[in-house]
This record gives sequence, structure tokens and C-alpha cells, in this order.
Amino acid sequence: MPEIVLECQGVIHHFGQSRILHDINLRVVKGEIVSLVGPSGCGKSTLLRAILGTHPPREGEILVNGIPTRGPGRDRGIVYQRYSLFPFLTAQQNVALGLLFDQSSLVDRFIKYFVWRKARKKQLEEAAVVLQKLGLEHALHLYPHEMSGGMCQRVAIAQAIIMKPQILLLDEPFGALDEATREELQKMLLTFYAENVAAVSNGGQPPYTIILVTHELNEAIYVADRVVALSQYWDWRGKGFESFPGATIVYDQMAPAFAPTDEIDHAQFLEQRTEIRTAAFDPNYRQERDQFNKFWGQVQGKGEGVLKR
Repeated sequence: MPEIVLECQGVIHHFGQSRILHDINLRVVKGEIVSLVGPSGCGKSTLLRAILGTHPPREGEILVNGIPTRGPGRDRGIVYQRYSLFPFLTAQQNVALGLLFDQSSLVDRFIKYFVWRKARKKQLEEAAVVLQKLGLEHALHLYPHEMSGGMCQRVAIAQAIIMKPQILLLDEPFGALDEATREELQKMLLTFYAENVAAVSNGGQPPYTIILVTHELNEAIYVADRVVALSQYWDWRGKGFESFPGATIVYDQMAPAFAPTDEIDHAQFLEQRTEIRTAAFDPNYRQERDQFNKFWGQVQGKGEGVLKR
């Protein structure tokens, strides 16, 4: 059995009479990159915020490493489409900010000033290493207004991964970027995945577990080893509900695992993309909710990448 880092158990979410999510059951293997897709308004971001802990579910539980979550925690990090960098801090200072707040208090910075200065130097060095890893070694001392949108998004991702979360949540982080920049950041995610595969191959722990919300199906299949789709278009009436209970998982299957150097022809995604569109995006196709949920059957002895375990 692969190591499960995240588990959603019977998650239900609603705002007043507005039903958003119904009976979400999801287990994520440590080291996976999971794409989360679905029609507008199906609750993708709501599920991400429930996992983050800022919007706990009305019913059900979310567990990280087997421990129920109680609000936000360091074991989960998130990056939004609209990155929020402090304009008066450099890229390096922005990335090191989380370590500053985590490792020292305001009192420490005044009473133990020299100790704090030494720790601060180490934090900035660590931030520089992370930025270098993301190809931003030339941008350490640049301010947000001096960087492109793609560079700022990399800084935002660096802010999250420097805290070493067990789960990194990406809420459409590439949606506002041009196609070339988007492709560069997709390659960055594949580099993370390659590190995961190398770690597992050497008997270690994969450093990144990522859930990516995206509206672009080619991207969803390309950067992830698994695609999960939420949808409001399922046969809830056939399950005895008199009114819509919320969106649920209608598709959960493996995706091909790619290396950053692989040549990609999006035509090879056509079959899976068509199946996802049928399962999740067609309002006239009301299937049984588990009809396309085949992941755990597929992964037994057939996994690629980190799923070979």
C-alpha cells in the first residue's frame, strides 16, 4: 500500500442553502502530483480551501499523515493565481519572510538581536538556494515591479516550498500567464516530479506532494500523474436525492508520467481528455458517480513514477 499523505473522508461543504461539495472521498499518495479539474462552480477552490484549513468542511474529515486537520497548519501551503508579494521586499526577502515569522518573534528580534541576525543570514541563504532551484538566481535582489509575471509566480511558489509543506496546493497559478511562460512553469512542476521519482528510487521520501487546480485539460494530463475531476453533473436523482446535494468526484484516473525533457504531442492526450469532458463537463451525461473512478484499480502493479511503489 503506498504511503497516504492526504485523505478526505466524506467531505461535505455548503454555504447556507447553497450545496457545494457532496461526499468527497480522496486519498493522495505521498509524492504525487494530482490535477483537479471540473466545470466552473463545481467547488474546486472550495475543496482546496477545505484541505488548507481556512474553510473546514461542514461534515467529514480531512487528514494529513493520518492526523485530522484543525484549521491551517505548516503541513499545507498554497499558491494562488494572484500572487501576493510584498512590493517593498526583494525576491529573496519575500521568500525568507515565512522563515522569519516561523523561527522568531518580535521580542526575539529586539532582545536577542545578535542571535536573530545570525539566524536571519541563514534564512536568506536558504531563500537564495530555493530561488536558484527555480531558475531565479539572477533575481535575488529584484523587487516585484522589476520582475515579469512568471518570475513573480515562481517567487510565490518558492515562498511556499521553503516552508517544506507536506502538501502544496496550487489554485490555478498559471491562469494569468502567457503560453510560453506557462510552459516554462509546467516544466518546473515536472522537475519537481522528477525529484520525487529519484528520491523514491533511492529509497527516500519524495519532497513534493502537489494538488494543482487547473481549467486546462492538456495541462492537467501533462504535469500530473493523476487527474481527479469534480462535477455537479452526476446522477444524484438516481441516488434518491430530492434536491442537488453538491458536486462530487466523477473521474479519478492515472495520467502518463512525463520527464521534463520529454517531447510532448498534445494529440496523445485526446482519448483521456475526451473521457474527462464526458465524465465531468457534459451536463447531458448523468453517469453513476463511480463510473470513471478507476485510479486504485489502475495503480495496482501498473503505476508509473512514484506510483511504482
